[in-house]
Parts: sequence; C-alpha cells; structure tokens
Amino acid sequence: MDFAKRLYERFASLVHELAKFGSIGAIAFVIDTGAYNLFLLGVGLGPLTSKVFATTISATFAYLGNRYWTFRHREQSGLGREYFLFFLLNGIALLFGLLVIGFTTYTLHLDDGLSANIANIIGVGLGTLFRFWSYKKWVFLEATEPIPVELPEAGVKQDR
Repeated sequence: MDFAKRLYERFASLVHELAKFGSIGAIAFVIDTGAYNLFLLGVGLGPLTSKVFATTISATFAYLGNRYWTFRHREQSGLGREYFLFFLLNGIALLFGLLVIGFTTYTLHLDDGLSANIANIIGVGLGTLFRFWSYKKWVFLEATEPIPVELPEAGVKQDR
C-alpha cells in the first residue's frame, strides 16, 4: 500500500509541475510566435535571425516564470548558475528550431509565412520536450530540505 501511495504522490507532483510548466510555456509560445512573426514578416529580418531574437525574448519570460512559479519549490542553487544553465539549455533547444526552420526555408524552399510558422511550431515542440527534461535535471534541482509554505516575516527573530 505504501508503494501505491508513493506512486500517487510522485505522479501528482509531476502532473502539477507539468501543468505549471505548460502554462508558462503556452505564454512563452505566444510571445515567441508573435515576436518571430514581427521580426520576420513585419521588420523583414531573415528567418533564422528572427528566431534567435524571438527565442531570446520568450526565454527570458520563461526563466522568470519557471523559477518563481513552476519550480519555486525546488532548490535554488544561485541565480547566476541557474541563469547560465537555463540559457545554455535554451540555446541547445533553439538549435532544434533553427534546424527545422532552416531545413524548411533553405532545403525545401518553402519561405512563405504559413510554412515558416509551421516550421517554428514544430521546432518549438521539439525544443519544449528537451527543455522540460533538462530544466528538471540540471537547472531547477530537487530541494534537499523541505521549503516552508510560508516564509518568516522580515525582522522576526527565529530560534535555531
């Protein structure tokens, strides 16, 4: 019976994390897609340059949302370390998008707006799978001590 209870607790936590990650990801996706289209179709930048700029903007939003909401219960190993790893892993995930967009544009010669957006969506999907796995593994680590639900108020002396 303990095994079933532990399995349920582990599964419930994962579903909760996935829901939060998905919410942040959905907003980041809207930001990414909007910025990609703005840079590509509005400003007239190339498809790969547009993707790099759009990902930089959406990844910044995603970092803040994931650190302070999705994975706030996990160990905080230092803003500098997390930020560096987060953007390194986002750079790797960006390669998925660049490869799909580059293949679609330069190999298949499909450079219309619809094809660019379909390629972008496929690249974002592949990158999202990689990011969820890698964030949990390297950026937002499991807490070594339980994090209190309520933080102590400032100026209140705590007994140790």
